[in-house]
Amino acid sequence: MRQRGIRRAIKRSLDVGFAGAGLCAAAPVIGATAAAVWASMGRPVLFTQERVGEGERVFRIYKFRSMRDPRDPSAPEPDHERITRVGAFLRSTSLDELPQLLNILKGDMSLVGPRPLLVRYIPRYDARQRRRHEVLPGLTGWAQVNGRNASSWEEKFENDVWYVEHWSLALDVRILARTVLTVVKRDGVSAEAHVTMPEFMGSPTPA
Repeated sequence: MRQRGIRRAIKRSLDVGFAGAGLCAAAPVIGATAAAVWASMGRPVLFTQERVGEGERVFRIYKFRSMRDPRDPSAPEPDHERITRVGAFLRSTSLDELPQLLNILKGDMSLVGPRPLLVRYIPRYDARQRRRHEVLPGLTGWAQVNGRNASSWEEKFENDVWYVEHWSLALDVRILARTVLTVVKRDGVSAEAHVTMPEFMGSPTPA
């Protein structure tokens, strides 16, 4: 337990160091991205939403907006009609995720871990899937370098739990290195026929 605590402290120190350095180094890119979002969609530039973190604690995640507001609030539009060209580019390059460096500095997230998902999914998880909340959620994770949004929910959750069970600093370094390749190649940006992942409604009960 003591060794795990030391490793967690090291992981947190690395998160703060890299997130702080990343915000400074990426400041010109962040500024240009914010300007592009403002020019194409207006304000607000950031999209915020409640997500679930470690221990099922709810926090507010930050992203650059990638979709315009519905033309008619009383008539919902599908995601693929609302996403803008700028938004599609931001998603394919993962630039929309840059504001989450602030979540990392705040302690809501880590550089590496299961991606934080919607609050309404909590009662839909089975006992094994809920284990993804035993660690801080991440900017990237084992599921993201093994299929990204092209994987099914069940595959994603199995990868998340595998990460929880096998976590180490060396594994985090491996995931970060593979993330760079995944983003450059734009692998698995979205599930087939979907701009975003379809909503998770719960896993089928075995017959």
